[in-house]
Order: sequence, then C-alpha cells, then structure tokens
Amino acid sequence: MSAFTAIGEEREIDREEFTPGVEPQPTWCPGCGDFGVLKALKQAMPEVGRTPDETMLVTGIGCSGKLSSYFESYGYHSIHGRSLPIARAAKLANPGLEVIAAGGDGDGYGIGGNHFMHTARENHDITYIVFNNEIFGLTKGQTSPTSPKGHKSKTQPHGSAKDPVRPLSLSLASGASYIARTAAVNPQQAKEILVEAMEHDGFAHVDFLTQCPTWNKDAGEYVPYTDVQESDEFDFDITDRREAADMMYETESRLWEGEVLTGRFYHDAERPSYSEEKQAIGEMPEEPVAERYFDEDAEWERTADELIDRHT
Repeated sequence: MSAFTAIGEEREIDREEFTPGVEPQPTWCPGCGDFGVLKALKQAMPEVGRTPDETMLVTGIGCSGKLSSYFESYGYHSIHGRSLPIARAAKLANPGLEVIAAGGDGDGYGIGGNHFMHTARENHDITYIVFNNEIFGLTKGQTSPTSPKGHKSKTQPHGSAKDPVRPLSLSLASGASYIARTAAVNPQQAKEILVEAMEHDGFAHVDFLTQCPTWNKDAGEYVPYTDVQESDEFDFDITDRREAADMMYETESRLWEGEVLTGRFYHDAERPSYSEEKQAIGEMPEEPVAERYFDEDAEWERTADELIDRHT
C-alpha cells in the first residue's frame, strides 16, 4: 500500500462507493446521454479493482465537466480543453493512480484538440472519455467540431459549411494505442469498453456517443446501433493499423448517414507508455515523485537547479 493513499489495498469494491454524498443526484437534462457515461463508469470501477482512493477523474468545461461532481474519487475540474495536461501530470507524479480524463466533443476535439493529439502521440497511460453529442450543449447549442455538414445551429443558421472532425481517425493518426466507440444507449458494451480502456497500458481513447435531447434533436438517441465485433458484416483485425483505419473511416462516414457502428477499433498492446519510455532513458525515477512528499529523507531535484549550475 502507498504511504499516502489506499493504493494497492485488496478488498471487495461496491459501485455505490463512487456515488458522492454531497451531490449524489446528477442534474443533467432528462434523457441526456451523460447519465449513461456515469453509470457505465461506476459499473466499470469494481471490475478494474479500483477504489475511489485509487482513482482520479479530471474534467473540462461543459455538461460533461459535471462528471467529476457526480463521481466519488479524487477530482479536478479544469478549464476548457485542459483536462489532458492535468491528467498527464497526475499520472506521471503518481503512476499508481487510475487516471481518467473526460470532456465533450467541443472541449476535446476543438478547444483541447492540440492536447488530444499530443497526448495520443506520447501514449500517456490514461483513459480519455469524450462525450460526443455533436453540439456545444452547456453554451446552448452551437455547432461543434463533430456537428455534421449542413447541421443548423445558433452559430450556423444556414447549416454548417464545414466537414466535421473524424475523431477515431484523428486518434489513430495521432498515436493512441487503444481506440473505441460506444454509446449511452448500449450500457453493457460501454462498461466493457471502459474496463478494457482502464486496464490498457497506454493512451486509451473512448469516443462516447451521448445524445443531447435539448440542443441537438437531429442526432436522436444514436439508435439503432451495430456492434462491429458481433456483426457478420464486418471482419477486421483491431491490431492492424491499416485495417483499423479503413474501418474507422467507414464508421465515421456511416454515422453521418444515420447508421451507428460501435465497438473496439484499434489496440496496440506492445507499444510502451510514455512513463516506460522516460524510465528507459533515465529521465523518470521508478519511485513515484508524489511519494517524496511523505519521505523526510528524500532529496528533491529541480530542473532549475541544474540550469543554474550550468550558468554559475
């Protein structure tokens, strides 16, 4: 067990431990897909074997940002688009934590798009859940990076003239080592995918389709859906980048045509995580930096000290 948390404690875990006492009842709109994310995440944690003390959830701004308020764990509510750099820092300082970042499609693929690309490229060992409802929900229905071409909104009253972002393809091209898509209307698959994502050593990206009945009625409820692993129509190797890329492109195209495909799309279990790469070249200690706060004999090292020594 860690010196400062219950990390490593072996005991039975109940999903209700992740329901906070301060704000146990979410206040999202009735019918919102965000409820499905919260439920799936709570169901996944006991299977991963993590307690609230072993978990950190970092959220951005938006309806999805309330997830950390409704989920009992260590939490950090960041500014718009900045959940990933904070989650990365937490994981590097304390690798024993289960670190999860969450944000909406505007937060993750727009405002925080640069962080998304580079976190995937570096393969940080965190799970990133993107609530994808193809709209800016909290700010009352503006066009988002995933809104389909032609979609009418407050900011695009004549219809969007832009092609939307392809989040799965972008994730693969950037370097994510686990990529999946699920939907709030498929709770069992969502739970299973979140378990796999958290157990994966590397950057796991889950594009989570979450219907917005208030501001994006065009998207409906993302039903009916097809699980690409269970359908006889699709046969591809999720460990093959080329086959995964082709399947992702088809999946993203079909969504705009009204057909929802969900499932696992890519998995690279062999690629080292960012922490492993840094340790291999001697730039990251094997002992967690966070432990030094509780070790009176620890010698603190600062990059600034090294720079000062070079110039004095």
